[in-house]
Amino acid sequence: MNIIIVGQRHGRSKTFSLGPVARWMLTFLLAILPFSMGIAGYYLTMMLSDEGLFGPETTKAWELDLTQQRDQLNKIREHTDVQLVGLTRNMAELQARLTRLDALGERLIIRSKLDKGEFNFGDTPAIGGPSAQEIGSIYQAPDIITVLNELSEQIDNREQQLEVLDRILGEKKITSDTFVAGLPIKKGWMSSRYGRRTDPFTGRLAWHAGVDFAGKSGSDIVSVASGVVTWSSKRSGYGLLVEVNHGNGYKTRYAHCNETIVKVGDVVRKNQVLALMGSTGRSTGPHVHFEVYKNGRTVDPASYIHRTRR
Repeated sequence: MNIIIVGQRHGRSKTFSLGPVARWMLTFLLAILPFSMGIAGYYLTMMLSDEGLFGPETTKAWELDLTQQRDQLNKIREHTDVQLVGLTRNMAELQARLTRLDALGERLIIRSKLDKGEFNFGDTPAIGGPSAQEIGSIYQAPDIITVLNELSEQIDNREQQLEVLDRILGEKKITSDTFVAGLPIKKGWMSSRYGRRTDPFTGRLAWHAGVDFAGKSGSDIVSVASGVVTWSSKRSGYGLLVEVNHGNGYKTRYAHCNETIVKVGDVVRKNQVLALMGSTGRSTGPHVHFEVYKNGRTVDPASYIHRTRR
């Protein structure tokens, strides 16, 4: 048998020849090598066992460690469940607030008389833009709690803005409602104008401080603007009378009523029914005598009947 050894540095080789005795010894060593390794492993295991590395105490320690890790994992799961429940509750609250914002937005659209297609709270806002240079190589998603807090702050700001808009529009509506304009009746016709006329009872020329609207007895008499009722009973010459103060120096009177619906102190809206048409007091038939006062003096109601807000 020849054994060839090659050097690493210069690549030179050397050849050794083994005789019969050497070959026999090499064969014997190769044969007993696995057996020897098995015996060595057995004795090594016994030694480690004697030292307590694989004994019952070690097994118990491992079991205790596993139990502690399992308990810690269960606590982490419970804590995660609590956080998930809290996040779910927060999401539900945010959804409720968004629903409220949508409802408030719809009210603002109706009040401002915007076209429904012009602004829709139910649509996702459209966003976009050209492709831009990326900043940074890796995007790190923000913490979900931070995202929820930022969303909550945005909703708070949006609620405040919408509430301010709602209040402004409400004030504008109040101003519009207190604007004296329109007819004091729903059905009927003008039977006498403001100014000089022949008195129907004396036949003499007299001053008529209002306009008369004739109609069916019992028909509705409505307020031409929002205000507060300051009179609702009989008055000399007027019969049953309703007087409404609209502020800014304006007040209106509705006379000869058959029945009054409102009482003193009531806050009335524009076009609200105040009384029913009749012929009480100094009257020749069912009608409403309508007067408009500005800063304590009567003015021609005709200029307010067809009045428009500029």
